[in-house]
Amino acid sequence: MQVQSLERARGLERIEGGQRLTVWSQHAERMELRLFDRHDPDWLLDAIPMQRQGDVFVVETDRLPAGTPYALGIDGPEGPGHAFDWTRNALPPHARGVVRTPHGQHRATVIDDAFDWGGVPRPEVPLDRQVIYEAHVKGLTKLSPHMPPELRGTYAGLAHPSTLRYLKELGVTTVQLLPVHLFVSEQRLIQQGRVNYWGYNTLSFFAPHGAYASRRAQFDGTGGVLREFKGMVRLLHEAGLQVALDVVYNHTSEEGLGGPPSSLRLIDNASYYRVHGDGSLIDWTGCGNTIDFSLPAAQDLVIDSLTYWHREMGVDGFRFDLAPVLGRGADGHFDAEHPLLQRILSEPELVEATMIAEPWDLGPDGWRTGSFPAGFSEWNDRFRDTVRDFWLSDLRAFRHGGAGSTGVGPLAHAVSGSAGLFHSRRGPLESVNLITAHDGFTLTDLVRYDRKHNEANGEDNRDGTDSNRSFNHGVEGRTEDVGVQLDRRRSMRNLLGTLLVSAGVPMLTMGDEFGRSQRGNNNAYCQDSALTWMRWDRKDWQESFLAQTKRLLQLRREHPALRPLWFGQSAQRVAGSSHLEWCNAAGEPMTIDDWDHSHERTMQMLAESTPLGEPYSRVLVIFHGSPRDTLVVTPQTDGATELELLWDSAADHHDDERIEPGARVPMTAMSMRVYAVHGLPTDGEPAATVMVLRTPPSPPALEEPAPGADEPGPPSADPPADQTLA
Repeated sequence: MQVQSLERARGLERIEGGQRLTVWSQHAERMELRLFDRHDPDWLLDAIPMQRQGDVFVVETDRLPAGTPYALGIDGPEGPGHAFDWTRNALPPHARGVVRTPHGQHRATVIDDAFDWGGVPRPEVPLDRQVIYEAHVKGLTKLSPHMPPELRGTYAGLAHPSTLRYLKELGVTTVQLLPVHLFVSEQRLIQQGRVNYWGYNTLSFFAPHGAYASRRAQFDGTGGVLREFKGMVRLLHEAGLQVALDVVYNHTSEEGLGGPPSSLRLIDNASYYRVHGDGSLIDWTGCGNTIDFSLPAAQDLVIDSLTYWHREMGVDGFRFDLAPVLGRGADGHFDAEHPLLQRILSEPELVEATMIAEPWDLGPDGWRTGSFPAGFSEWNDRFRDTVRDFWLSDLRAFRHGGAGSTGVGPLAHAVSGSAGLFHSRRGPLESVNLITAHDGFTLTDLVRYDRKHNEANGEDNRDGTDSNRSFNHGVEGRTEDVGVQLDRRRSMRNLLGTLLVSAGVPMLTMGDEFGRSQRGNNNAYCQDSALTWMRWDRKDWQESFLAQTKRLLQLRREHPALRPLWFGQSAQRVAGSSHLEWCNAAGEPMTIDDWDHSHERTMQMLAESTPLGEPYSRVLVIFHGSPRDTLVVTPQTDGATELELLWDSAADHHDDERIEPGARVPMTAMSMRVYAVHGLPTDGEPAATVMVLRTPPSPPALEEPAPGADEPGPPSADPPADQTLA
């Protein structure tokens, strides 16, 4: 066949009469396409030389029908930074199907990607209405009794009617899956007889992880795994649920130079990875290597991967692991204007996808929360730490005779959208609020353990962070003491309630909605067992907690005042924002003393929506972080006629209560309440003004952690009231 000129590599593409394969390599001197037997992918059948056109190697052939395994042979110079090895078979970077050989190698395979989407549209869920549910494909349904055994722990199991019904009844909108790009376990874990359960060790940026497919799909080498994944997405979309992926582009499974070469290292190690002058690898990920996104080829690979998963696989959004790596230039410094970050936001086929950054890595100035360009939302570790400190760390201090270190100022800053961190055009929706994630304690373990218990990981409990901001409430681990149990559950409700009344995009971790425990393991990346799988048989208290979670999610849906699109201003209404008033325990506006003294830990937040396509709403949230019961006077606000109790963290059930504004409310120690405020202001519903974008004043400087620190510290000072308006 006649080879035509190409500008960039795009992997395997159909052309008239066959297939065209293109692979980028700046330093390779020769490359060939190797064809293997479809029944024995270790058996080499033939090799076809590839032609070089600039930095792209290309071959066109009619010998690649569906199901054919193939790989690359590549040769190049020796010397620092290079790792060419003609004797090895390299996996093409764009491979959409991958099979494992009997000898443990991997081959790309030609797939039939035809699929009937049935005209099912993507769910249209505005960002302010999104509630993210971080889940593990296998862990979510591996123990489910509601489906045939062969579907448990698979893509098909996640899309089973029983799973969809559970997620819909829970009230989440977006299922964010831990990595499903094909991954392998690290050599160290394999030698220990362990596995990588989480999946942050990518082998291919395009192929779905085969082990998550049903057995029948796994043995269909023409694309069975691909079709099962697409079927899962279609069924989730039919149920009105979005699908987001946790993607790992910052490093690959090839580890350090002594690791297993499989793809990019063999294709052009010196161009795809960051290397020192002596050829050793720069490791800003903690995983042995770091992809170099200062070069267009690596950028192209990410854009092609994202576009493929969004356009052809139906994925609605992406969460980028160790995202600062993607924004580092040739000098290693992070730049919000980095070409790759800007391309992700400007690529026409990605404009409808939600982009979320994990804003830290191990590189220079690795903590970058609030630094990503408008268009990215970010995991907000400041929110996580502040809320944990207020409800848990300070409670421990009180119980030991000390004083709390976190006043209501930092909490107000967090729940109103973290304006001091996120001040670009996306406003509070730049903040993805979380209390827990896959990495760290579960919600239950936060209130059960003062220290990590990672002995099962085989590292003598050295792995995992020691800074958990948790509190065991007097007993380490499980206990039959009813008083301790009730105390813990109230703290769990405080954490969950704060998350779901806060401005921003909330994220729940799988199982936290009912109280899943990992027995104190805060780094369960290598635990593929009942320790990490979600249980579907729940105790009475867990059913009660699940009901509380559902109610809070319902309240969030019904009250736009809790989920503003924009930061507000005290001087004028901003369309889509919430106007906030802050009151103390006496129902009076907060003073400087109220903000600045941590011993006064009662704060009332009156949130009033500025309508933008939704009904007007007003909500009063009372935060009482004192270890003593108290009486709180509710504020008398313009036009309010009645306060209706919607939720009380001091109770594990809901009681109807209606009071007049200005009434005294008995607040249980360390608790919070949410009221609906009925009645319109005297001038009627606030009219939405022209949308105004602005940068709110920042709070005092935040104390940044050491680069790469896993648990950044809380704000060094409390913001005054006018700096936390949202």
